[in-house]
Amino acid sequence: MMPASAALVTGASRGIGRACALRLAKEGFAVAVNYRQGTAQAGAVVQEITDAGGTAFALPGDVAVPGEADRLVHEVTEKFGRIDVLVNNAGITRDTLVLRMSDDDFDAVLATNLAGAFRLIRAALKPMLRQRYGRIINISSIAGMVGNPGQANYSAAKAGMLGLTRAVAKEVASRNITVNAVAPGLIDTDMSSDIKGREALVASIPLGRAGTPEEVAAAVAFLARQEAAYITGVTLPVDGGLTAG
Repeated sequence: MMPASAALVTGASRGIGRACALRLAKEGFAVAVNYRQGTAQAGAVVQEITDAGGTAFALPGDVAVPGEADRLVHEVTEKFGRIDVLVNNAGITRDTLVLRMSDDDFDAVLATNLAGAFRLIRAALKPMLRQRYGRIINISSIAGMVGNPGQANYSAAKAGMLGLTRAVAKEVASRNITVNAVAPGLIDTDMSSDIKGREALVASIPLGRAGTPEEVAAAVAFLARQEAAYITGVTLPVDGGLTAG
């Protein structure tokens, strides 16, 4: 039997993506758990969902590779019969000062973090337009809002994602499809564990602590709900007040 609603979460084997997959499953979505590497971790996410009575499957694929987006969306619609929610979470970092940043460092980050999101949006819109319903949620970053030294590539990709969000939101609003972004600040994940100056950064956060992946997932789950139907083209910071004012 086909599920009533289905979601694809990219980069879902760990961190924020994992938390999003688990939360959406808790909200009643059948979930495709995409991953580039970490087969065992993705399998563990699927197992946790199915053990709780949900529906999920692991979906390998590198979003940076042209053509993969179409395949991923096709596999989701073949498996679930539909795709209601797309969470563009897959991302990489190659941090260094811009004077030392190679073309490959720059291009690789944009290929995954921005071009991958664009291609997945383009692919997912086809079934969403037929359904006349969809929720696209892009996981950006406050780096895309304020810039981070040593992360010119990452900041550029995440800023580009915000512009992509606003543009696509205007294109598809008439078809009952919303497109929003969530911009996490400092979140306790493997990716953020070795940030230089972490203690000083935490001290600058008004709430006085790093956030959790589950707190980001809660924002994603809200934007995925029917109750958020009148919200589109916005960026929701989940940053403990770091960008307030």
